[in-house]
Formats: sequence, C-alpha cells, structure tokens
Amino acid sequence: MAYIDRIADGELDSALGRSGAVLIEGPKACGKTATASRRAASVVRIDVDPTVPGQVAVEPSLVLEGQTPRLLDEWQVYPQLWNAVRRAVDDLPGRGHFILTGSTAPSADAVRHSGAGRFARLRMRTLSLFERGGSDGSSSLGSLLRGDAPRAAAASLGFDGLLAWIARGGWPGSVGLSDDDARASIGDYADTIATVDVDTAGKARDPRRVRRLMVALARSVATEVTISTLARDEASLSRDAVREYLDALSRIFVIEDQPAWSAHLRSSATLRQEPKRHFCDASLALSLVGGDAAALRSNLRYAGQLFESLVVHDLRVLSQPLGGEVFHARDSAGREVDAIVQLPDGAWSAFEVKLGAGPEVVDAAAMALQAFAANVDHPHQPALTVITGTGASYRRADGVNVVAMSTLAP
Repeated sequence: MAYIDRIADGELDSALGRSGAVLIEGPKACGKTATASRRAASVVRIDVDPTVPGQVAVEPSLVLEGQTPRLLDEWQVYPQLWNAVRRAVDDLPGRGHFILTGSTAPSADAVRHSGAGRFARLRMRTLSLFERGGSDGSSSLGSLLRGDAPRAAAASLGFDGLLAWIARGGWPGSVGLSDDDARASIGDYADTIATVDVDTAGKARDPRRVRRLMVALARSVATEVTISTLARDEASLSRDAVREYLDALSRIFVIEDQPAWSAHLRSSATLRQEPKRHFCDASLALSLVGGDAAALRSNLRYAGQLFESLVVHDLRVLSQPLGGEVFHARDSAGREVDAIVQLPDGAWSAFEVKLGAGPEVVDAAAMALQAFAANVDHPHQPALTVITGTGASYRRADGVNVVAMSTLAP
C-alpha cells in the first residue's frame, strides 16, 4: 500500500532538526511506524525482535547501535531504554539521532527523567479528512486563525458521503478496503482493545467491563458525560474503577478528552470544568454502538455527535503544527462553544459545529458564538467560525465565518 502523506511528516522533520531524539505517541494503527520509518536510517522493532531481550538484559545501549536516525518501535516494552537514549543523546554530537514510537504511555515511575532538552514530543492521530482525501483543502485553518475570510463554493462531498467518511474512520490500514471490510476491521480493533491492549497499561482488567464502559462512552461521545453517569450506565464499576479504566484507555491513546477552556469572563458566570469525551477516531464510537453510515442517516442526533468528534479530531491534527490546543467551553449561564483553538501566544478562535448548513442553523450558531465571545475578557479578538457538514464556505456580514468540513485543510 502506498504511503499517505501526513501533516505529521513536516512536524517530525522539524523535531529531528531541533532535538536529539523524538518521541512519537498515538493509538495503534494510526501510522506512527510508517511515518517514522520514512525518516529512519535503521529500525529495531522492540516488541518482536528476538535479540532485544538479551541485549536489554546485558546493556540497554546495545539496542541503540545502528545508523541514525535509529527508530525504536514500541520502545515502552522496555522502559529503561528511555534513559539509555537520554544518555546517548548527551554523548553524541548534533541532533536527530533517535525516533521512539509508542502506543502505550509508560507510567510515571517508568520514566524518571523528563528528557527536557533532549526529546521532542509528537502526538500522532488517525488520518484527518483532508489527509484521506475527503476534503478538497480549499479552506485553510491557518488562514482562519489569522483572521482571513474563507471563500469556497459548495464542496462536492454531500451529506451521505460525509456519513460514509465518518463510518470508515481515518485508519491508514483501511485505505483500499470496502466499506464492509473497513467496519469489520474497526470492530476487530475494538475487540483487541478490550481483551489485550488495555492490559498493557497496567494491571489486568475484565474485558467485559472494559467493553461495556467503552460502549457507554460511545453513546455519550462529544459530551461532558460525568464519571458518575458512566458508572451508572456501565452498572458494574464504581466511580473510582471508572476513573482507573478511563486512565488505562487514555494511556493507550484510545480516548482523548477535550479539556475545558480557562478564561476570565466579564459576567459573574463561571466556566464549567468537565471535559468532553472523545475516542481516538469517531468511527470507533460508531462501531461500539453497532452502527454504520445508513444507521447514522436515521439517527441525526447521534450523527451530529460523531460529526462534532470528527471536527475536534481534525482541529487537533491541523492546528498541532501551529502549537494549537483544542478546548471546549460552557459557562454556568448556558453559553457554550464546541471547540476553541488556542495558540501559544494566547490568540484563540471559537468554533461551533453543525451537521446541517441551513440558514436557521447557521444563524443560531453564529449568534451563540458572538454571545460567548462578548462575555470573554481577553486581549485577543477571536475568529469565529461555524463548521458545517456541507455547503459553501464564506464570511457572513456579521463577521462570522462559515466553513464546510469537506474544505478544511492546514
């Protein structure tokens, strides 16, 4: 299968140019190894190479011997390699010596040294809609964040096509598969998480309970569902156990919460602090509840949740090279914003996500964005954007942008 160019390619090149080692983390099957291998001069697959256990037992630095950049794939199987790489970086001149990829975040005890000044970190996710060809790329997120107006005719991707893209997901390994095979592959992935992968994040866990908790999360994807609600929905786990299971799923990058934004408000209202819950790919949530694109067409409320999760995922991918972080916000007076992208200099932009593109839907979303922004006490003037499932991309007379998801690009 031909390699699909990734936004992370440029990020990895930059990281190798400024640091002695680069740590790439993300869920299994998101393409970490393929991306890293294209930049590596030598590769050792830590989890399957039969020579690695003996080398680690004698002297971990033996694993590092080879042409550089040297890729240590699934390095976390032997956490002591972290300090071996750290020491090697100190001893070697120049930069870009090692790439470490991992689909499980090691515990705090496993990595005692932060690697500050030696390691650059890169988070990889599944393919964005733009990377997999579902967006024509006519609307640049970078330009939107700078305050430029979008301008694009209605994209060719229609409503049913968008639902099909959501159902297939952004898994590189599914490229070229039929829709049925792609969905079956996602189902296999969910089964593996519950029965095998989640145990790599610590102690053994009951696969049935893991699966039931993931299904509960899938039903509430893109919402601020609480620990208490998840414990009640799952029915056999305490709140403390739910927290521990969620931590395990987070450590293998299967879930990625969208944190609440922190800002000063002009009114006496306060911002809520509960995160929104997301899977690493919206297709995984759909698979867990047993749906497909046809089912989404008959359940537009849930289709809207998954569309919002897709948008948040892609905002993360597209804004990461700019140093952007993606939050959500809802205050105690009911004003809310689906996504806020904040840049390192403090500049922020707000996004409302609407599956429909009708005038009434867009009008309501634009008013909500303006009401929220007017209550934020912040020196930066934000760009306000409604992201729709279909339609044209343009700037309204009130200054609010409207952008079809199938046009969004870096």
